[in-house]
Amino acid sequence: MDTKGAMRNLLPLLQKRFLSTSSSSTPTVSPLSTAPSSSFTVDFLINSCGLPSKSALSVSQKLQLDEKSIQKPQSVLEFLKAHGFKETQVVKLIEKRPVILRCGVDTNLKPKFEFLIANGFVGKLLPELITSNPNVLERALESNMKPCFEYFKSILGSNDMIVAASKRCAVFLTYDWKSIIQPNVELLIKEGVPEERVVKMIVAQPRIIYQRRDRMVYAVNAVKNLGLEPKAPMFIYALRSMLSMNEFTWKKKIEVMKSFGWTEEEILQAFKQYPFQLSSSEEKMRKSMDFLLNTIKMERQAIIACPKFLMYSTEKRLRPRYDVLKILKSKKLIEIGKKTNYLLTVSEKNFLENYVTKYADKVPGLLEVYRGTTKTER
Repeated sequence: MDTKGAMRNLLPLLQKRFLSTSSSSTPTVSPLSTAPSSSFTVDFLINSCGLPSKSALSVSQKLQLDEKSIQKPQSVLEFLKAHGFKETQVVKLIEKRPVILRCGVDTNLKPKFEFLIANGFVGKLLPELITSNPNVLERALESNMKPCFEYFKSILGSNDMIVAASKRCAVFLTYDWKSIIQPNVELLIKEGVPEERVVKMIVAQPRIIYQRRDRMVYAVNAVKNLGLEPKAPMFIYALRSMLSMNEFTWKKKIEVMKSFGWTEEEILQAFKQYPFQLSSSEEKMRKSMDFLLNTIKMERQAIIACPKFLMYSTEKRLRPRYDVLKILKSKKLIEIGKKTNYLLTVSEKNFLENYVTKYADKVPGLLEVYRGTTKTER
């Protein structure tokens, strides 16, 4: 017997056993015995909606369906499937928002679906949006969804940009745009950040603009105090990095850099050139710095000149490349000189073709060393 069939047979037995063993004066009552429709609800969730048995039992504790008025949930399922929802998406949506099965199709779902489709959420984009963020269907069409779209379109310029931001952040269209997002956008523009850069930031990293007002003000002032003007191209990137940590974390990361001999002036110089270097965890910063300075013997000034080195993964990029170059040099196949630093920055395709594949026949196991499956002497 399959799982679904077993569950259908098991529920009535559980109900019957409970009723037969609870005839004493004890007032405790099982949820199953107080909900006559629970067996029907579970059966509908399993057979009509596709939910697994365990999930169906859980959902049935939040939602009870009446066998006499089953037409509404059935029409909801038909409506979802007609709009391209796969069974897995239907399951995910019901698990997140069981109440969806009680929504009126013509009065609630249809107008909102039509609005979203008209504004760019076509094809698979619509079920992806709603499945990842069912809250969008709980927003009132006239008083919330339409004003929200109008605002974002006035800032971003097109529906395509709204869709792009929504794909990167599921809650984009349900966040409090009026009291949080709009004031933050106005603050950045007032400070002098070019509007096109604000737009780029919203589309690329929507969560950045969701910050509390006081947090945004703090980050803007902190970046300005480091000497970066809002009109500078790096200002937005420095702002994103600053917003990714609190003041305590910032100070701890500064101390990590200082422990490797950096001065505060050098740290700030590197940060202004490549702000994301301080977005890494303290552990990664220590690991990268230790490898660059003590294994590769890179000069500190070289790292200051190219802080991006600190963003590279030690195990996935720095060490494999260094090991390959060391082997090729030891076999006198290449003369590196001062090119080591540069070769750590070239594209993956470039390095693989010119320093791994090119010499694979002459150095057995070179590809394995590069992939990290064969260790070299450290």
